[in-house]
Amino acid sequence: MGQIVRNTQLYIDSVNQFYPCQERALNHVNQLMAYHPLYQEPFVQTQEFVMQGDGPLPYDQRHYIALLAAARHQCTYLAEVETQEFLSCGGEKAWLQGLDFAPKKIRDLDEINQLLAHRPWMISKEHILKLTTGNDSWSLAEVVHAITILAHFHALSSFVFGCGISQQSTQSLRLNSSRESLKSGGSSPVQSTTPAGSPSHNGSPIAGGEVENLMRKMRTISESKSSQDITCEELARRFESEATESASISTIHSSSGGFLGRENDLTRFVNDPAFTYQDFTKRGEAAEVPTFRIQDYSWDDHGYSLLNRLYNDVGKLLDKKFKVAYDMTYYTMGGKTNVDTSMFRRAVWNYIHCLFGIRHDDYDYREVNELLDGNLKQYIKSVCCYPERVSKQHYESVMREFKYSEKVHVTLMILEARMQAELLYALRALMRHTT
Repeated sequence: MGQIVRNTQLYIDSVNQFYPCQERALNHVNQLMAYHPLYQEPFVQTQEFVMQGDGPLPYDQRHYIALLAAARHQCTYLAEVETQEFLSCGGEKAWLQGLDFAPKKIRDLDEINQLLAHRPWMISKEHILKLTTGNDSWSLAEVVHAITILAHFHALSSFVFGCGISQQSTQSLRLNSSRESLKSGGSSPVQSTTPAGSPSHNGSPIAGGEVENLMRKMRTISESKSSQDITCEELARRFESEATESASISTIHSSSGGFLGRENDLTRFVNDPAFTYQDFTKRGEAAEVPTFRIQDYSWDDHGYSLLNRLYNDVGKLLDKKFKVAYDMTYYTMGGKTNVDTSMFRRAVWNYIHCLFGIRHDDYDYREVNELLDGNLKQYIKSVCCYPERVSKQHYESVMREFKYSEKVHVTLMILEARMQAELLYALRALMRHTT
């Protein structure tokens, strides 16, 4: 976690690269990501490649698919950007009247969009077969391109809501010279004004014991590992226990009124808006579908190569983005320096995968309960599964002793772990379809 000194030129360049005809419409997103230039660079490269680079889908369709993904989470901030990009690429204005006005080929994506966004474990090879056969069918390359866009914008919606970025604020934010003060000597490349008000906004953690307690727990876990010999069966049981407990965690309830009552009603792009996330397993009930064991189908061993084969080199770009979000550290936590944060980062990442039924066989899920408190778990679950319910106030209420940049880093991990989970389920279905 933490901060390092970086030249702000990367931030300025990336703002200009993002949707150039939109005049820096995604300034808010870029400004927050500029806290972490090491991550921002592969993010921008991936976004540019998927939306503007070589690929099987026409540009207008790419932006319309991104609009459909944003609509699933009622993210008017991204929807407005993608609407303008769609029109600037020569998209048919009639399509903007709603999904029913788009061609059948585009309408056929709705089910995959819905499942990816809310219950990706339900995606099967039959869904891929349905898209790739019959009239107006998709090629496998087109399916992979579309799924990549959908997963990307679902996850980006989580980041937008999770950081409290205003949906109505598409005006440019000014870059100011205020810096985040760190004992390690680092400083923030930008100071965001949109999600201001956090107790840790200026880099001075509030008094208390949150970070101290977390560091103590990490030391205790580390010391006890050398003397533990946990069986595979026990590790599996601990995962099931964590999954069951996660199902009992209530998520944030929004007063926004759901799809209705918003300035830009996106229901016209969504069939069955009542279809939302459902806990993978519920307390006292067995999971209805088998657990996704990461060792049986992993990103490194399976998803990466399949994606690269079907869609140029996008796997390489995504792989770098995943790794940077997971591995990035400045060895700080709140006001503490020289901290090994790997245990905390792994707990966050694996908890997100747990929410989607993905189990890492070699991980002790009791660490999740030890290192993530109830408020943080509720925040992570809400941002992953119900991002439209999250507001700036919710963002400010968690990790109150952490630096602002560290909270952004956690939200970036939510973005990437969620996207990886969606892709793993979709790519596994694609693999089964082709074998």
